[in-house]
Amino acid sequence: MKKLSGMVAGFSKLLDAIAAFCTVAVMVLAVVNIIMRAAAGRPILGTYEFVGYLTAGLIGLALASCALQNGHIAVSFVVDKFSRRLQACVDVFTNVLAISFWGVAAWYIAKYAGSMNANGVVSPTSQIPFYPFIYMVSFGLLALCLVLLLRLLESIRKAAINK
Repeated sequence: MKKLSGMVAGFSKLLDAIAAFCTVAVMVLAVVNIIMRAAAGRPILGTYEFVGYLTAGLIGLALASCALQNGHIAVSFVVDKFSRRLQACVDVFTNVLAISFWGVAAWYIAKYAGSMNANGVVSPTSQIPFYPFIYMVSFGLLALCLVLLLRLLESIRKAAINK
C-alpha cells in the first residue's frame, strides 16, 4: 500500500510541476504580449488561444495533486460527529461516487477529444488543434481518479479496522 501511495504521490507531483510550468507560461505570455503591443504595436497573434490552452492544462493536471493534499473544501461538521467506522463508511461511499463521476467525465472528455481530432478542428487564429489539450484534461481527470482510488482503499482499510 505504501508503494502504491508513493507512486501516486510522485505521479501527482509530476503533473503538478507541469501545471506550474503552464502557470508560468501564461504569465510570461501575457506580459510579453503587453510589452509587444505597447512597444512595437504588434501583439502576439493567438495569445488568447494559447492562454486558454495552457489554462485548461494547468487546471486539469493540478487536480490530482490538490486531491492528494486534501486541498479541496470539505464540510464535515455533521460527519465528524459520527463514529470512526461510520465516518470511514461515508468516505468509502463518497470516494466510490467521486471515482464514478470523474471516471465517466474523463471517458466522455476523451471521446470528445477524439471527435475533435477526427473532424480536424483547429483554433481560428493559430490553427493549432484542440484535441491534445482536451486529452490533457481527460488525462488529468484520470490521475484524479487514481488519487481517489487510493483514498478509497485507505477508507476501506479504516472501515475494516474500526469494527
